[in-house]
Amino acid sequence: MLTKRAARCRRKFLRYFPDGFADRTYDDWERAYKWQAHQAWEQQLGLEEFSRLLKGKQYAEISARAVRIESRTNLLFSFEKMALREAVRQPMGAMAFANGLYGLLHGRGTPESRFSRWCEVVGRLPRKQTRVLTWPVTTVFGFIAQPQRHMFLKPNVTRIAAVAYGVEFTYASRPAWPTYASLLAFAGRVLSDQRDLRPRDMIDAQSFIWVQGSDEY
Repeated sequence: MLTKRAARCRRKFLRYFPDGFADRTYDDWERAYKWQAHQAWEQQLGLEEFSRLLKGKQYAEISARAVRIESRTNLLFSFEKMALREAVRQPMGAMAFANGLYGLLHGRGTPESRFSRWCEVVGRLPRKQTRVLTWPVTTVFGFIAQPQRHMFLKPNVTRIAAVAYGVEFTYASRPAWPTYASLLAFAGRVLSDQRDLRPRDMIDAQSFIWVQGSDEY
């Protein structure tokens, strides 16, 4: 049974999208472009292709493809996109990015250890003025590549949504596992609570949270 706050959030979501996650407007506004980015990733940087490029030390190509796929979405702010492009334009930055991202998506170890190593990689990427280590940059590529497992974090929106939903969201501004684990728990709660609306993956969880916390709604 939904809590009062969760039920209120559900009603808000259904005001905009009466057919829930199957709503055509929902697909147009929230899901389609994220799913298209995932499909592009599967075609251009799926496991086999990513492994082939990495084995060939084609770090710049991996980085260019990843940045290009993300650039077709509105998930990152323009200054984050620019900082990331500048960071991977340098050979050492591209190599670190490519190896680190492969480790996050396909490496060994626990989810915690893989995510923690990825945060370290992003934190060491070369930068000029704007820092690269932000929550959106750290989480966007996992979200696009593996939306069944990974979640995207916009901090302000998510914090507002957590209060509205009545869940505890452990937040720290510097990307690290405790906050990400809390985010995954929040997303899991949404997927479970709204299961009768048939959410498919973290794209639906992230979109539901966005509706609750964004001033667009």
